[in-house]
Parts: sequence; C-alpha cells; structure tokens
Amino acid sequence: MTTPTPSPDATPDPDATPTPPPDLDPAGTSGTRGTSGPGVADERVVRAVLSRAVEPGDEHAGRWLRRYGAVGFLDRLLGSAGGAATGDDPFPGTGQKRVASWRLRATAADPGRDLATVQALGGRFVIPGDTEWPRQLDDLGDARPLGLWVRGPADLRTWALRSVALVGARACTPYGAHTAADLATGLARQGWVVVSGAAYGIDGAAHRGALAAGGATVAVLACGVDTPYPRGHDQLIRRVAEQGLVVGELPPESHPTPSRFILRNRVIAALTRGTVVIEAQHRSGSLVTARAAARLGRHTMGVPGPVTSALSAGVHELLRGDATLVTDADEIIELVGDMGQLAPARRGPVLPRDLLAPATAQVLEAVPARGPTPTTVIARRAGGTPDDTLAKLYELHSLGFVERRGDGWQLTNTTTPPSNARRGGP
Repeated sequence: MTTPTPSPDATPDPDATPTPPPDLDPAGTSGTRGTSGPGVADERVVRAVLSRAVEPGDEHAGRWLRRYGAVGFLDRLLGSAGGAATGDDPFPGTGQKRVASWRLRATAADPGRDLATVQALGGRFVIPGDTEWPRQLDDLGDARPLGLWVRGPADLRTWALRSVALVGARACTPYGAHTAADLATGLARQGWVVVSGAAYGIDGAAHRGALAAGGATVAVLACGVDTPYPRGHDQLIRRVAEQGLVVGELPPESHPTPSRFILRNRVIAALTRGTVVIEAQHRSGSLVTARAAARLGRHTMGVPGPVTSALSAGVHELLRGDATLVTDADEIIELVGDMGQLAPARRGPVLPRDLLAPATAQVLEAVPARGPTPTTVIARRAGGTPDDTLAKLYELHSLGFVERRGDGWQLTNTTTPPSNARRGGP
C-alpha cells in the first residue's frame, strides 16, 4: 500500500504542544455525504486504514491521532517520518508490541475494498468533520471512534440529536421483553430514535418495538456492518438497515469479540441523550453502558423489576445511585426532552365519591355498612344537625349512594341485615 502524503497540519516534532486534528470539510467520496474539499479523500482513506489497524477505544492511538492528525499518524506508523529516519521511537510512551500490531494491520489493510464494500451495501464511512458526524461522540476524547461505518437512508447526526438508548439483558424475562418493546413503541410514536445493540433479549425487543410503530431505530454493532451478529437477528438487522440505521466502528467483515462488545457500549452511551436499562444482573454489559452515560453527563435511567429477580438486581443497584426510575415513554421524555415536556401526573382512578363535596362525603362515611340507621344517629356520627344531615342523605340518594329503608338509611347494594339489626343503632 502506498504511504499517504503527510498532512500539512501534521506536527512531526514530538516535543511540540499536542493540538487536536484540524477540522476537515466533508468529502463526497465513496458514497459519503457532504461537499468535497482538498485532501479529505486522503483523510477518509487513512481513517479507513486506521479502523483496521487500531482497536476501538484505543486511547493510546487516540492521543497520537489528536497530536498528529490521521494522515500524520499513519505516516509515522509506517516509518516514512521522523522516527524511521532518525532511529527514534515514533510513539514514545506507547508499547512496542502495540505499535507493531498497529503497523502489521495497517500494512495489510485494503481501504479501497472496504469502502467499496460498504458502498455496495448502500452505506458510507462517516468521519469527524463530515456534516453527518454526531459531534456528541467528541465527548469521548481520545476514545472517540476513528469513524463510523453506516448503513441506512437516514442522517446519523440528525437522528442522534433526538435519541435514547434502551439496553438490557440478553436472557431477559417476558416482562423485560414486553417492557422494552412498549417503551420503544412509545418513544417512536413521539418522534424519538431508539438506539440499541441488536443483541438477543432486550436489544431485539427494543428494535422490534420501534419498527412496529413505524419509527426510527439505530443498531450499533460490535462487528462489521455487513456481518449480521447474532446470526439469529439477520432479518432484524436487515429491517433496521432498511427503515433505520446500522452503525459500527469496525470495517466490513470484522468479527465481534467480548472486548469489542464492551467498547461498543461507550458509543451507544455517547451517541444518545440518555440510557435506559431494562433488566440487568450485577455483572452486565448494560451497566457498563449506563455508567459510561453517567460519566459523559447523559441521563441514566432504570426500569424496576421484582426484587426477587436476579435479572433486575443490577438495575436496582443503579436506582440506588444516581439513576432515575422510569416506567413509560413519557417519563423518559420528561428527562431527555425539551423543557416543559412533563409526564402526566400519576394518580389512581377517580371514584364517584371523590367528586362529592366534603360535607356530603362526611355524611356518606357516617352511614354504617350494615343495616338501616336513623337520621339522628347518622347526624351524630357525622357531627352535623339532623336537618342538614337529612338534606345530604337525600342528595346521596339521588346520586345512588344510599337508599331509605323505613325510618332508616343504608348504603345501596348491601345485604339486608338480620331482624335484630333493623332496630337501628350506631
């Protein structure tokens, strides 16, 4: 592979003050949206190479990338700048094994093939500086993705501005799956984008809930966007790619590993305005997502479950901390939405007796549950005069609360008491 020409913004002096890479205008190359600019095609190709060479979330690489820019980083890595010419270490402080691994992978990379593969799928490779790049990912600092491989028709940045992550256990209960689908449907119907990881369990239920409502959903994979994982979700991921977006840091044909799943979670947390955890054990990748969201200043929420369920133990631990308890889409939107988007007030059902005036309700409460009772006895129990009490009893009679039996009053729909109770008494 031909070594790219060093960027004019690269700083070869290792003692120079670190500076972030320059902002680049987006390029209209390899199916990527945006307007073309000088040198951006090289930037995109270089970042495609580095996405092969560097594992997601590698902060060692992130520091050098911030210092030298993508082109300068790759130039030094392949030995055409300072270090190779002078015999000095091109990345002082970074382990030689790590650098050797970067170099080996970069040498074997074929960025043209990777870009063509994702373009053939109707996708693109989005990099920092593109108009489609979600700027909230910059909050990850040196762990920021080198770029994102994207499949789907929507604009990632626009969707990410109004998105919520729903995550949870793979081996979830029917309660968890139902709750995840219900929350996703509610969010989608109110115009919110549901983001998850396309795994079995809660993730799959969340994606299906959003799709069923005709809403927007984003699947963030821990593998290449052309490699459906898990295999059982092949059709689901295809549906997401058609109706929503499938996103990943890794280039095409990359396989998932346990560490890549954990590192993928930081992207879900950074991409969204808040993370909701639905069923998670004490040791769960979903809790990693929630804690990453908290560190990034995002809202962290949890759905409670049975205290006897180990699958809810991790969620309950979050709720004992700074996480907020939520039970429906309205409560989620109250946290992540605009000011004034409040969830409706919660209360029990309104009963007919709730609509009575206080004095009338007091008379109703004074009517014994069993047996007709004289007006004078009811008045004494209610603390009113017999005349006022009788007026209230007739009002209650017209509303169907009480009925008259001889000289006494009793509640409607009550069993007729024994004869010795008919003589009245309190």
